[in-house]
Parts: sequence; structure tokens; C-alpha cells
Amino acid sequence: MTTLSNKGTFSAKRPVLAVIIIEVLLLIAMFAAGAYAQIKQLDYTSPVIIAFTPIALVLVVYLTIRRKWNALGFESIRKIPSSNWIYYLPLVLVLGINCINGFKSTSASTLLYFIGFTLLVGFVEETIYRGLILRTLLAKGVTTAVATSSILFAVTHILNALSGQSLFDTILQIVYALLVGLVLALLIIMNNNILPLITFHFIHNLIQFMSPSNSFWYGNLLVIVILALQAIWLIVSLRKVPIQSALAS
Repeated sequence: MTTLSNKGTFSAKRPVLAVIIIEVLLLIAMFAAGAYAQIKQLDYTSPVIIAFTPIALVLVVYLTIRRKWNALGFESIRKIPSSNWIYYLPLVLVLGINCINGFKSTSASTLLYFIGFTLLVGFVEETIYRGLILRTLLAKGVTTAVATSSILFAVTHILNALSGQSLFDTILQIVYALLVGLVLALLIIMNNNILPLITFHFIHNLIQFMSPSNSFWYGNLLVIVILALQAIWLIVSLRKVPIQSALAS
């Protein structure tokens, strides 16, 4: 795995400041989109659509012009060692647990909308947090890159506290997001491939949007336990591999 930037660039010289700028710009975009959606009384998905659509376009243009797709882990999944696919199995279990509560009935047009919506979220958030931010911070060390990208990912989800949900649900969601961010960051360190992460993020969010509103909270607690155990498993496994190998591009 390589860092995003070449020597001499701003992000290479000031990786921490570069990450702060990325996170602040993202939060500003989300707050501005949220304020606009509230003023116009738009539905609850509108702020994300408004904020993430231009961000996605900018990311696509930037990565294409700068030829950074491979540098961020957009590689063929065939490059993942067959022995490493086992580390994704807990994520499959997480998706299965989220399906236990069933799905609400919906029209085909609504389903297509949520598929597009969750694909947008998965692409933008993974490209920013497990792509740009994590790669930029690798200059400060793997531990710093993994921890900081995971914490910032969780911090972004604090915005859900403004939606009127309970304190318990908000704390649960932040811990959930922190562990998801940690596991996904460790997986990209191990396999240098962002595509499985985007796929998981997309399917996970789609399941949550299609689940009944009274989804069981103890299911989230079970998922948190699974993610915590997976994180420990990945950390132990990575310690057995030389850092140079784990970060090889």
C-alpha cells in the first residue's frame, strides 16, 4: 500500500493539516446541506444527496485526472490473497444479523432510489475515510492512520444526534461506527483493496434503510461484539505480518 501523495505535495508535507481540511470541508458540506434541507422541508435523505453528489463528482474527477484510483485501493478483488478472504466473514455475519428483523414493503422505484443512495454513501465515505484520510496519515504511521480515520468516521456520525434520537441510540451508533471504521481500516491495511469495503458499506446501509423502524437494539449490541472481536483478530493477524508486506502496493 502506498500513501496517497508524492513527496513535495501539500498532503505529504502537512498530512495532519490536510486531513483536518478534508474533515472540516466534509462537515461544512453536511451542515450546509442539512440546513438547506430543513429550510426547504425536504425528506431525511436529502442532506446526504445534496452534500455527497458534488463530493462524489469531485472525487471521480480528481482520481481520474491524477490517476490515483489504484493508490486508493481500487484494485481487482482477484489481487486479494485467497487465504485473506476469511477475514471478511464476520462482516457477512453482521449483514445477516441486520437482516433478522426483516424488511418493510416498498415499491420498486423506492428500492432503486435507496440502492443509488446507499451506493453514493458507500463510495464517498469509503473513498474519503479509508482512502484519502487513511492514506494521507500513513506518513505518521499505520496505528495513527487507522485510529484517526476510524475516530473521524465515528465523529461524523455524531450529526445523527441532531435528528432527535435518544442519547443511548446516539452513543450506540457512534460506537458502532467507530468499530466499523476500525475493522474496515484494518482490512484495507491487510489487503489494499477498497472494493469489498464499499460493497459492505453499501449493502449494510441498504439493509438498514429497508428494515422496519423498530429494529431491535440488542442486534446492534451483538454486532458491536462481533466487530470488536474481528478488530482484535485483525490486529493480532497483522502483527504476524511485517509492516512492509502489509503496506506493499
